[in-house]
Amino acid sequence: MDRRGLLAGGAAVAAGLGAGVTALALGGGNARDGRGRTAAAPEPSAVPFHGERQSGVTAPQQPATELLALDLAPAATSDGRAALRGLLGGLTRVLAEAAGDEPADSRLQGGRPARLSSLVGVGPGLAARLGLDVPPALLAGLPDFPGDRLDPARGGGDLVVQLCAEDRWPLSVVAEQVGATARAAGATVRWTQSGFLARTAAGATPRNLFGFKDGTANPDGTDAGQWVWGPPGPYEHGTVLVYRRIRMDTAAFAALPGDRQEQVMGRRAGDGAPLTGTAEHDEPDIYAKNPDGSYVIPATAHVRLSSPRLDGGARMLRRGYSYDDGPGDRGLLFCAFVRDPAQFTRVQNRLAARDALNAFVEHTASAVAYVLPGAPAGGTLGDGLFG
Repeated sequence: MDRRGLLAGGAAVAAGLGAGVTALALGGGNARDGRGRTAAAPEPSAVPFHGERQSGVTAPQQPATELLALDLAPAATSDGRAALRGLLGGLTRVLAEAAGDEPADSRLQGGRPARLSSLVGVGPGLAARLGLDVPPALLAGLPDFPGDRLDPARGGGDLVVQLCAEDRWPLSVVAEQVGATARAAGATVRWTQSGFLARTAAGATPRNLFGFKDGTANPDGTDAGQWVWGPPGPYEHGTVLVYRRIRMDTAAFAALPGDRQEQVMGRRAGDGAPLTGTAEHDEPDIYAKNPDGSYVIPATAHVRLSSPRLDGGARMLRRGYSYDDGPGDRGLLFCAFVRDPAQFTRVQNRLAARDALNAFVEHTASAVAYVLPGAPAGGTLGDGLFG
C-alpha cells in the first residue's frame, strides 16, 4: 500500500516512516572514540509534551504504538461537560508526567528514556452530544464504504488516545495509567489496539506485512498547512485522525507472482519505486502509457487510485503501523491526519470501488477524532472545547 511517511509538524519534517527511530534503538548506535574504544551512543532525550500541537502528530514516528478509545458515561450536557473536563485534566497530567525525564512510576525509571509521544482526540458523537467546539466537518463522521466489515466493539469512541514509544514496555505502563484515569472519571475503555513498525535502518521506509515499503512520502510544511492542520483560527493547531484497522491476507498475496504483486501495488517490491520511475521517491506518473495504450501503472493499482493528482493535490499525513493479533488476524493500522475527513472519504470511495488490493484486505474497524491542539505548560488539553 502506498501509505505515506511522516511529518514532524510545526517545525521539521522527518523523511520516511521510520525517520524517528534512533540508531541506538536499531542496534547500530555505538561508535569508536579517539582512542579506539567503543563509546556508547548518547541517550535520546524526552519528547516534550507541552506545545501548540500534540506530540503524537508532530514528533517523529516511534516504532511502537498503542491506541485506546474511551467512552464517557451518558449524562446531561452540563454533567457530561464537567466529566469531560475532569477526564481531560487527568489525561493531561498523566501524559505530561509520563513523557518527562523523571516519571513518577517506578516501572518507567532506571532504563532508557521511553520517548513517549501522545495524542488525545474527541469523537464526533461526543462532540455533538455535548455541543463541543470542534471543526464542523468532524460532526459528519465517516460514511459506510463498500466492502467494510466493521466490528463496532473495535472502533468508534468518545475519545481516542494514541501512545507511541521506542518499545512496548512504556506503552503498557502508560496505557494502564490512562485506563485508571478514565475509570476515575466515570469513563470506560472501549477498545485497545497495539501496533509496530518493521525494524528498519534510520531514515529508511519500513515494509508492511505484504513486504512492500509503506510510507514513502508525505506533505511538506506548506502542504501540511493546507491539507493536515486546521485553517487559521481556533482549529489551526488541531487536525483530524482517521483510523482504520485493515486485516491483510498475507498468504494469498504472497502466493501471487512477484510481477503481479507489483502491478497490484503500482510500485516495485525491491526499491519501492513507482512502475514509472527509477527511485522510491519519484512521483508516480499515473498517466504514462505502454505502447499498446495500457497504463504503465494499471488502472486498478493502489498507487494510482490513492494519487493526490486525482484529488486536487490533497495529501494526507499517513502514519501506519502493522499489527499481529494471531493467525488469520494481522494487517495494517491505517492512521491518517487530515484537515477535513471528507478528504479521506474521497480517496476511500475510489479504493473501495476499484482497488486491486481489495481481494487481499478487509476493513474491520474504524474511528475518527478531532485531535486537540496541544497544551501549553500549565494548561490542559481541550481548554478550547467549551466555548
